[in-house]
Amino acid sequence: MQDQYRTVAREGVHETEINRSRFLCSLAPAATEEEAQAFVARVRAQHPAATHNCFAYVVGADAAVQKASDDGEPGGTAGVPMLQMLLRREVRYTAAVVTRYYGGVKLGAGGLIRAYGGAVGEALDALGTVVRTRFRIVHVTVDHQRAGKVENDLRATGRDVRRVTYADEVAIEVGLPDADVDAFRAWLADATVGTARLEIGGEAYGDA
Repeated sequence: MQDQYRTVAREGVHETEINRSRFLCSLAPAATEEEAQAFVARVRAQHPAATHNCFAYVVGADAAVQKASDDGEPGGTAGVPMLQMLLRREVRYTAAVVTRYYGGVKLGAGGLIRAYGGAVGEALDALGTVVRTRFRIVHVTVDHQRAGKVENDLRATGRDVRRVTYADEVAIEVGLPDADVDAFRAWLADATVGTARLEIGGEAYGDA
């Protein structure tokens, strides 16, 4: 599994005009292929009168899922250069839709490739990207007497405290780099005189 990946910072739209054709590139983070497909459908519904709504998306930190569509443009001139731009920028978990309103001037195959790939590149520059880093989720269970100090110490040392739940005991969910788990276990035992329980959970990605 990849230790980190880059994705678009937020959903948004960036517009360019080339030889009187309007190219609107819509970008959005997409955690799953279903989310990517839903985003594509939503953008298409917003632009029913457009000449083309071409798309590309990459899902998976290792780019396991890659899809592209020319939506009526000559084969390989729209979706593929869009996908190549996402991959060249090492962007993952991202869906892109380029909506074209034809302006009456043909661009030719080379012009289309540059236009569609360039629209994605410019949109990535405009919206920005963020790096997500892989971490391990650990669950700490501690008594109420010690919970406040444990939580304060975690936050003071910059730990990623994701959730705190109060019941008969206090459950604290923390995100850690894998390499820190053993040291964290030792620290927790020392901080709570061995009274806290630690359960190692799954993996997730968060801001670097």
